[in-house]
Amino acid sequence: MNRNTARLTGATRAGWLLIALLAACTSVPAARPANVNLSGFPPAFRDGYADGCASAGGNVARNNARFRGDLQYAQGWRDGLDICQRQAKSSAPAGEVH
Repeated sequence: MNRNTARLTGATRAGWLLIALLAACTSVPAARPANVNLSGFPPAFRDGYADGCASAGGNVARNNARFRGDLQYAQGWRDGLDICQRQAKSSAPAGEVH
């Protein structure tokens, strides 16, 4: 194998690795925020709600310092998690367990 073939093989491997990584990222659906109007809520609540809803998919997204020290963020996080988990369960195909 000459030097040009080795470079091509390395570039090909890198390309396939990139494609595989991108495919893995797109195959897992992200938790979508529930269709809820939060415009009347304070920013801390909205931030917590967004993080809680994102956590409904299984990967916890939470600012622990804010959760412990900011009651509005903590309440928003709990509400977001609860509402988005319920929404995910109600929209799951028949036979799928969450």
